[in-house]
Amino acid sequence: MNLRLPFAALLAAAFSLLAGPVLARCSQNVAGIPGVQMASLDGLFLANGNSPNRATITFLGHASYQIDTPQGVRAITDYNGVNGFGRKPDIVTMNNAHSTHFTDDPEEGITYVLRGWPSKPGETEAKHDITLKDMKVWNVPTNARDWGSNAARINGNSIFIFAIGDLCIAHLGHLHHRLTKEHLGELGRIDVLMVPIDGSFTMGVPLMVDVIKQIQPKVVLPMHYWGRSQVERFQGLMQPLDADFVWPDRPSLEVVREELPEKLTVIVLGGNGGD
Repeated sequence: MNLRLPFAALLAAAFSLLAGPVLARCSQNVAGIPGVQMASLDGLFLANGNSPNRATITFLGHASYQIDTPQGVRAITDYNGVNGFGRKPDIVTMNNAHSTHFTDDPEEGITYVLRGWPSKPGETEAKHDITLKDMKVWNVPTNARDWGSNAARINGNSIFIFAIGDLCIAHLGHLHHRLTKEHLGELGRIDVLMVPIDGSFTMGVPLMVDVIKQIQPKVVLPMHYWGRSQVERFQGLMQPLDADFVWPDRPSLEVVREELPEKLTVIVLGGNGGD
């Protein structure tokens, strides 16, 4: 029997050993094979196939995406009690205490309700690091603007990261500034990035493009926009990154870590309007 393994396989095995509860980060890129598959809308939204590093992602509206894993875990981002359908989620994240991004009355029976800002007496930041079956979720706090005074709300927003096996998905929430080296270190490698492109309520689109450059994902999913013109402006500002833009005819896709595109790809699951 030949016990020699390719170098990439050895690295993957080593990273899998490190991916336990102590290390809430995704490993650095080893290799990628082109290909993003569109998921069927028939039946349940479950990620199928042999790879554990996969998820089905469905756009629900505004800044809410539904993420389903091979083991049947369902998460909803920026859960506001309105965007969602079918069975209740197991995990919900709320990045920002803004009316369309959170609710004080989540459905009963949700296993984890994760708020991305200080919401308890004495808290200076929200910190989460949880695991449910094959999904691990943690957050990176960032600052946000106060809507009344424009002053900074320290740690008022969170970037939430969802790891399914070695596939890492990040949701920027209501990001209002570029990221520091410390932020990027906490994020780790990000494969799929959910990005607000409104250009006003969050941050200017040129600055958001800079954040994409900082994170260097393989796939970008725009959100938090109203109309095709905002997507077209985003597309124009993304030209220096030479990204491919894909406009699928359905709000759902399957992403597989081993089949990520080599070239940066923007997939507009929200179509002409973000709601």
